Amino acid sequence: MEALLEDIVRDCAKYKALGKPADYIPELAKGDVNDLGIFVVSSDGQSYKAGDWRKPFTIQSIVKPILLLQCLMDNGIDFVRSHIGVEATGKPFDAINVTEGVLSAQHLNPMVNMGAIFMSTLIKGADHEEKFSRLLSLTRLLAGNPDIGVDEKVYLSEKRTGNRNRALAFMLKTYGMIEGEVEDVLDCYFKACSIRVDCKDLANIAYVFANRGRKPITDERLFPAEYAHYVNAVLVTCGMYDGSGDFAVRVGVPAKSGVGGGIMAVAPTRMGVGIFSPGLDEKGNSVAGIKALEELSQRMYLSIF
Repeated sequence: MEALLEDIVRDCAKYKALGKPADYIPELAKGDVNDLGIFVVSSDGQSYKAGDWRKPFTIQSIVKPILLLQCLMDNGIDFVRSHIGVEATGKPFDAINVTEGVLSAQHLNPMVNMGAIFMSTLIKGADHEEKFSRLLSLTRLLAGNPDIGVDEKVYLSEKRTGNRNRALAFMLKTYGMIEGEVEDVLDCYFKACSIRVDCKDLANIAYVFANRGRKPITDERLFPAEYAHYVNAVLVTCGMYDGSGDFAVRVGVPAKSGVGGGIMAVAPTRMGVGIFSPGLDEKGNSVAGIKALEELSQRMYLSIF
């Protein structure tokens, strides 16, 4: 397996420079397009890696399935289904015009920014700091890494320049979907996106979703299997922004990308995969990362379709 991953990293090197790092967040613009790393945790708990898998990066939108899981754990499926939709928007992840009419819960999707900002309010906690602390603890638990923290430079950069997300949050406020101070909600969201991980962390998180809520090796249950089913279903339809349909055809597994260059891919019952390459396409997905996953899926017959 490790030789296969090394082949994939080598074969996909030519795609790294075809994308460019996200530049609307100044700190992310510093990403090195020459980076490409991959980490796999297989169904027997064994780990395999290649390339720049140790390189840290911020989780960005890959935190959204963890946000969704936290909401499910705090409130249950019926509550979450009644408060946020599951249909793909067909629009960019930061789109403001998600609907032509009155904004309602069913217009929101947990894998785009407006939905994720709203989900931040559904996490239980006395204030936004406690809500974020619980989300960070869950991320550490899923990844099996107690040292995961926040990249302060990226967090402050997002907070300083995140006016589009402010527009989304104030729209939610206008329609009565946010109570309290918008800046407090956004502070939780900006910190969540700025959680620093590496490919191994993403692969471990993906494995738990692939293993329906159980950890590798010990098989300890971290959350009910029905929550993994829920999250994976949303990921396969909406996890790769408005490129999810193309990704389903090319790769065919539940996955979530982030504008930091990461991709977390879930091959149910088979493996969890973490990939990092910061050169993005026009939809905000890693160019080399998608090509690497496409090759891995073809070589290992991973597609669920």
